[in-house]
Amino acid sequence: MDIALIAIVAALASALTLYSGFGLETILLPAFALFFPAPVAVAATGVVHLLNNLFKGTLLGKRADWPVVLRFGLPAIPAAIAGAWLLALLGDTARLFEWTTQGRTFGPTGAGLAIGLLMILFAGLELQRWFQQLKAPARLMPVGGVITGFFGGLTAQQGAFRSIFLLRSGLTAERFIATGVMIAILVDLSRLATYAASFTAAGLEPAGREGLLVTVATLSAFAGAYVATRHLEKVTIGTVRYSVAGLMLVIGAALALGVIG
Repeated sequence: MDIALIAIVAALASALTLYSGFGLETILLPAFALFFPAPVAVAATGVVHLLNNLFKGTLLGKRADWPVVLRFGLPAIPAAIAGAWLLALLGDTARLFEWTTQGRTFGPTGAGLAIGLLMILFAGLELQRWFQQLKAPARLMPVGGVITGFFGGLTAQQGAFRSIFLLRSGLTAERFIATGVMIAILVDLSRLATYAASFTAAGLEPAGREGLLVTVATLSAFAGAYVATRHLEKVTIGTVRYSVAGLMLVIGAALALGVIG
């Protein structure tokens, strides 16, 4: 049962989030959390995310806009490290408020509420025609990289902020997706030490049940990404835009209500 659920969630999440450029971690984490303690679930999700991005990179690397990857991705690396460092300093913070349903209690931290509301705001703007017509100058790409990397290190929600800037770059849907994947790889690699530390602290056994589920999730995510890349030519930038906005609304609301994060 656990293997089948993880496999299905990973495959569907990988396929759907290929187009938006983010959301795999957010969708997969609750599935892992059903079977493992939170530290193990976070570590396992992070490893699947990294390996899946590397796999997608082999499929899409030639389609990426490499000048954009470098202008955006290189500044994101030190920013991601800084965000992860700040997260380690902050540690767990108290919930601002709590609510209960079906015997479970939820509630957002200050950071979760702020980030969630920002994501909802940006999602709403993304659906406005006047906002869609705005163009970010190329000189702001490094700024976008810093913001994306920092929030990626601090909250693991780097993809939503990355997509906001890349949607303004004038890339075709195919190049948008491929470029986002390559930038995500740079950010994920900069967090590799954090992933390793999480596994060590959680006592994850590669040869045990945890390792089996990580392997199943990774292979299923590969399959989902592969199938999705077969249909890239049919995807328009409009489809990507609405996918991004929809996921931002869902994830933002979940963060603001304390369901995730």
